[in-house]
Amino acid sequence: MRVGLLTGGGDCPGLNAAIRAVVKHGEGHYGHSIIGFRNGWKGVVDGDVMPLRREHIRNVLPVGGTLLGTARFHPHAGNGGLEAVTATLEAERIEALICIGGDGTLHAASKVAETGVKIVAIPKTIDNDVEGTDLSIGFHTAVNIATEAIDRVHTTAESHNRVMVVEVMGRHAGWIAVTAGIAGGAELVLAPEEPFDIDQVVKFLKHRHRAHANFSIVVVAEGAMPREGSSMDYTTQVGKYGEIIAGAIGEKVAHEIEQRTGFDTRVTILGHVQRGGSPTPTDRILGSRFGVAAMDAIASGRTGVMTALRGETVELVDLAEIAGKVKHVPMDLLRTAQTLA
Repeated sequence: MRVGLLTGGGDCPGLNAAIRAVVKHGEGHYGHSIIGFRNGWKGVVDGDVMPLRREHIRNVLPVGGTLLGTARFHPHAGNGGLEAVTATLEAERIEALICIGGDGTLHAASKVAETGVKIVAIPKTIDNDVEGTDLSIGFHTAVNIATEAIDRVHTTAESHNRVMVVEVMGRHAGWIAVTAGIAGGAELVLAPEEPFDIDQVVKFLKHRHRAHANFSIVVVAEGAMPREGSSMDYTTQVGKYGEIIAGAIGEKVAHEIEQRTGFDTRVTILGHVQRGGSPTPTDRILGSRFGVAAMDAIASGRTGVMTALRGETVELVDLAEIAGKVKHVPMDLLRTAQTLA
């Protein structure tokens, strides 16, 4: 069998572990040929292919990013995109396709699956907002990076009596902000799930600095928004592809805090640092498990599904049930972050 493989959307640590597992298990155990598509769905539309064999995946476990390349491209969004996907798969004699991606890439996968293509999806995103799975590839590494950054700004904040605003990724869900905020001991966490009141933020910081501390750490997800009707005027800044402009909300929150409190306030924008570097053992293991499970699913005739970690078990969930949905941070986890302020 000829099995296609692509990675779409933003890069993240652990993708190469999943690619490695698909190739080793598919070629070594099942005798399949693995055909990689460069740059996500765009590579499928353009017919940009590369055979993947065991020699291509040696020593890739500790390497971040994706050896296939990636792009934010959705074939169903443009005229003729789905037809081009079908034409390429037929020309390359691809019998099934493994798609590794986040919510946008997997939503595209569901649209392609509706045309009759046999697809198994693997969830990856540092935002951890793919519905149906406890963890997505890349999240664990991103939280580690964000937590280390918060640990580091603590010392300079305390040394200079400053408020430090740390902006992390998370457009629709605040998984990185909340978990890294708890792990790093942040005083406040602002997440998309719960719009914030800048007056309450300022009140809290003034009380804290009067009572027992001369510094504070505020972690802000890029998708955080002020509460409707609050005294802070802000509109989310987006780029040409609909992505949030890094630093926009962090800079705005820092400016408001400094203007309203008089406290010296600085901003640290982690941005793409969260995506880069070597994956943690957890992401290497998760990517490996998902890759093996995806190939097993194809061999057993299970398609139109996504691999998912639920508890300690990797399961298969229907792609149609989770595509286009966002997994938000549960309220009890948000409350934990707020309680420990």
